[in-house]
Formats: sequence, structure tokens, C-alpha cells
Amino acid sequence: MLQRTIVCADTALQRMGKALRLQALRGRAVFVDGYNALITTESLLGGYPVYLCDDGFFRDTRGFFKSYKASRITVCAFSEIIDLLAHGGPSRVEVLLDQQISRSGELAKEVRGLMTARDLAGDARCARDVDHQLKVCGSIVATSDGNVIDAASSVIDLPAEIARGRGISPLLL
Repeated sequence: MLQRTIVCADTALQRMGKALRLQALRGRAVFVDGYNALITTESLLGGYPVYLCDDGFFRDTRGFFKSYKASRITVCAFSEIIDLLAHGGPSRVEVLLDQQISRSGELAKEVRGLMTARDLAGDARCARDVDHQLKVCGSIVATSDGNVIDAASSVIDLPAEIARGRGISPLLL
């Protein structure tokens, strides 16, 4: 838990300087770290611990990756994410899901449906190298993954925006 929530002061300040709020998305392309945003949003909605970290980003500590399985709140969580993005008015949204995780293709199809229903331009797709694609996309990146934040020029923390909108407070260390 401490490894995910505590970072040195210089790194924290650099990451905070890259953070954008929802209104900054209007007319701009956004690349979404799909499972990163989804799992933290699921944690928020499911009542699991979510922490406000030293760098100002929200993170859960559930530690999924290849073992992730969709739950009863998966579609609800992604619906919240897509609703939020639609409200932000980006020109295009690219949701990237790690293809190594079981049923990612089915989830990408579900997300494309949510995007279509909200007239949100873009795509949801699976990739083997999601982190690399996020690091080099040159657009706003929606993630709380520290390595991706460090490589990106602009970042938005979608679960933090959802929490603010719902009045959910993160845990503090």
C-alpha cells in the first residue's frame, strides 16, 4: 500500500503539474488507461479503500492485473467514466484495455456501445502494450499509473473527478 501511495516530493510536484481537470478536455483527444481507470472507479463505487496519494492522484490497492475479473459493478463503473468523458467534451476518446486480461475484447465492445449511446467519438480497443501507447500518444492521458504519468505531458484522474462529483472522499495516509 505504501509503495502505491507515497512518492518523493520532487516526483509528486512534477506529477501535480501535469494534472488537468475535466473542463480542460473540451475539444482535445484523450487516451484512457482502461483497466487503471475502471478498477479504481469500481473501488470507489464498491466501497473499497481509495487513497489520495502524495502526488495528488487517487489509487486503490486491490492489486489486480491478469487476475482481474469483471464484477456486478463493472458496467456501472465504465458507464460513469464514459458519462464523465462525454460531459468533458473531448474531440475523441481512445480507451485502451490490456489484451492479456481475460474478456478484454468483450469489455471493449461494451465500452464502444456506451460511447456510441452518448455520441462520444472514438474507440475502445485491446492492446498488448497499453502503457507504451499511453506514454507516446502525445494527447491527454487518463490514468493514475505513476510510470505513465511521468512520461505524459498532461493527465486527468477520472476516478478523482467521479469521486468529487459524487461527494466521495478518499482515504488519507
